[in-house]
Amino acid sequence: MDKKELFDALDDFSQQLLVTLADVEAIKKNLKSLVEENTALRLENSKLRERLGEVEADAPVKAKHVRESVRRIYRDGFHVCNDFYGQRREQDEECMFCDELLYRE
Repeated sequence: MDKKELFDALDDFSQQLLVTLADVEAIKKNLKSLVEENTALRLENSKLRERLGEVEADAPVKAKHVRESVRRIYRDGFHVCNDFYGQRREQDEECMFCDELLYRE
């Protein structure tokens, strides 16, 4: 190899290194963006899990309150079943549809 070929080869190698360095910088920038997004999503996920825990803790209390309201309507002499909802029960007789709704697990 003469000096010109050696210089050209070294120049090509230098250009390839610069391209590789630019690629590495782009990858670093992309990775930084992904890490920031991941951190934000983890924080959001954590907050949502906390909120879900609060909602799930309140759900049985609300369900119990609703069930008691429905039982009160039934005791007042009205149907609470889908078939006869809101109609007065004749002489407060039992309704198997209402009973099924009131006492299901």
